[in-house]
Amino acid sequence: MGSQGLTKGSLMFLNYPAQIMFKSTKVLPVMVMGAFVPGLRRRYSILEYVSASLLVLGLVTFTLADAQTSPNFSIMGVVMVVGALVLDAFVGNLQEVIFTLNPATTQLEMLFCSTAVGLPFLIPPMLITGEFFRAWSNCFQNPYIYLVLIFEACATFIGQLSVLCLIALFGAATTAMVTTARKAVTLLLSYIIFTKPLLGQHCTGLLLITMGIVLKMLPDNVQKRIMSPHTYLPLKTSEASTSQSDSDNDIPKLEEAL
Repeated sequence: MGSQGLTKGSLMFLNYPAQIMFKSTKVLPVMVMGAFVPGLRRRYSILEYVSASLLVLGLVTFTLADAQTSPNFSIMGVVMVVGALVLDAFVGNLQEVIFTLNPATTQLEMLFCSTAVGLPFLIPPMLITGEFFRAWSNCFQNPYIYLVLIFEACATFIGQLSVLCLIALFGAATTAMVTTARKAVTLLLSYIIFTKPLLGQHCTGLLLITMGIVLKMLPDNVQKRIMSPHTYLPLKTSEASTSQSDSDNDIPKLEEAL
């Protein structure tokens, strides 16, 4: 709830491209915080950090090209969106820890508990500020809003459940990379559907995103070869002793030949 509230509230001080630019860096704090969360303490290779950085850089480049004007920065908006990033990183890793330590926990249970805990913190501010009654009045005057809310609730449920499944199966960092790539796909589809012109900066951003995804999809053995191309595996003890005995047996043969 805190992350979503800060994210939506930051739009009062930042325009949408600026917010997307900040939110696209989510994967990096998720990876950094994953190394310090008790019960997890993940270690990522340099190649994984390079992959995440390429993905982030590509989306930032694409977003900047998508902005018609320069991003509108405000100190308050930056503080709010940075706070949302920290909370997102903490929540994602915490959910991974829960799935790891309690394999019996289901994604539906996690989603229900997250919503049930956040609801008491959400309703009192809405009642105090009067936002709840204004929203109720607007919905009553425009009944179609109920359909929009129902559709958004269903879409949010499916999206959050999918994210929790990804966290349980692949971890918080991989999930953050998937959601970051999803932002790029959303922006690209908007250009295809609404026939907006693609600039060279868009193509550069898409190329960087593709490179980051390809690096992430490489098998582990290929990643190890890339990181250490000149590493030689030592012989096993049995192989070493056999090789030594063979060389010892060859010495008398050479002496007899001489």
